[in-house]
Amino acid sequence: MMRLVLLGTSGYHPSDERQTACLMLPEVGILLDAGTALFRAADYLVTDRLDIFLTHAHLDHIVGLTYLLDVLAVCPVKRTTVYGTADVLQAVEEHLFAPAVFPVPPRFDLKRLPAQLTLTAGGRLTHFHLAHPGGSIGFRLDFPPHSLAYVTDTTAAPNAAYRAAIEGVDLLVHECHFAADEPELAQLTGHSCLTDVARLAAQADVGQLVLVHINPRDGGPSESDLAVARTVFPHIVVGHDRDEFHF
Repeated sequence: MMRLVLLGTSGYHPSDERQTACLMLPEVGILLDAGTALFRAADYLVTDRLDIFLTHAHLDHIVGLTYLLDVLAVCPVKRTTVYGTADVLQAVEEHLFAPAVFPVPPRFDLKRLPAQLTLTAGGRLTHFHLAHPGGSIGFRLDFPPHSLAYVTDTTAAPNAAYRAAIEGVDLLVHECHFAADEPELAQLTGHSCLTDVARLAAQADVGQLVLVHINPRDGGPSESDLAVARTVFPHIVVGHDRDEFHF
């Protein structure tokens, strides 16, 4: 069984309670996204290798790469690799670490994400495309017999094209940036509403749904909205920074 730590659960920008997107599997040295919460990885890292998988190049998901200077200074990491699609890696290299922006980058390798990647502890990582302005991808990690899917920055729907990719996972970590009554804004910005995420989880027959990428404007879904969503899919948890889950 694997451990997942939610280092950051906010969308768009940090708030007093939440940092932006970063998830960690400490025992295998994996980070999913590199938002402002990445500095917290130093509190959990137990491996001498760190692999960071980026969903896309929006700033709230990559800015934490600049915080690696501190993380690598205090943790005995021998090798750090940042994986992403070709356009994401290009954006990181040319813009985030442009000399005028960040002239002394931390040491890490950039590597294009293959269709399938073998992980330590007998794991396997695959990715799938998501509809989002500028593009995004989701991840599925299988450590037989357990599995995790991470989906952020896309518009959920019961018939979403990526539903097959997350089918039957034990733990689905999915963005939920908007309330149930904001579908137009969700479509416009390429994010998800609570009810649609719940319907997707039910259709995909997942074990548990954890909501992340919470709107910093309102702090997340209300209890009344959650009660309605749980009539569609009962196993819903609103993620908070430093929450831990096992799958």
